[in-house]
Amino acid sequence: MVEDSELQVHPIPEPQIPNPVSFLNGMQRWSVVAYDGVAQIVSAYVAAAVCRRDKRGVLHATFERSRAFAIAPLDRLSPTLRPVLEQAVPDIEPVDGELVGQPARYLEQVESTVRRARAHLERELAEAATAALGADEWLVLDGLLSRSPAVARHPRALGVIKSHGAQFLDGRGLERALTLPAGHRTSVFAVRGGHTRTEVYSWYLRLWPWEGNNLQYGLLRVEARADRETIARAPALSSWLFAERAPLATPATRWDRLLYPLHHVEEYLKARAPRSPAARSRLPVA
Repeated sequence: MVEDSELQVHPIPEPQIPNPVSFLNGMQRWSVVAYDGVAQIVSAYVAAAVCRRDKRGVLHATFERSRAFAIAPLDRLSPTLRPVLEQAVPDIEPVDGELVGQPARYLEQVESTVRRARAHLERELAEAATAALGADEWLVLDGLLSRSPAVARHPRALGVIKSHGAQFLDGRGLERALTLPAGHRTSVFAVRGGHTRTEVYSWYLRLWPWEGNNLQYGLLRVEARADRETIARAPALSSWLFAERAPLATPATRWDRLLYPLHHVEEYLKARAPRSPAARSRLPVA
């Protein structure tokens, strides 16, 4: 704990929404498009973008990057197909062929490879965006702030996390976090070790009432720089993020935990992405 002696529940004040502010999000798509025996060859697409909201409240794309690539177990491909694939597709991400005979586990490996490629793009854009921020501008990114030490140490960068697989609290503190009322936040605590590479300060924020839904409904975890200033700013930052829940980020599956500007970035990327990796692919069909 870095705020309060034990985790407490705090109401948030009236919001003051800053502008300009930038929002970063990414997307991923992949599809099996060819086979070499039972070896599945995948066409993948990942993209990330930063959209800056100006003083009039209009969002404009400022940074954008995408990557279309193939995923294949090159060591398990036939001598006939491998050179054809390498000639047709300039960007191939090789994966271990040991799991080719276990299709479900192989596709889990594929999905993990796609997630890493997306995370790499998002980290690069986050570092570029924070370096370009004006003196009073903020960057809000979808996901862990702590993936990049440079971004995690920036005084005006925030990460918002929608998934809660990692557990940072226990006992009474965990119960208070999971039953947090809408429009309230928890005390600030430090996140160390585990999947994070840089210490950050974090707290939970409830956007919508969970009663009648589930304990994670409308629940965000926020990450910010590990600094005493973050504790002082937590009330105002929480009220600002709470205000970003409108308009509703529908029809996104997790609209209850998705800030609308981040939803806007996601929809922007989807509109610019190929309709189907398979339709766009140059992969030879075995």
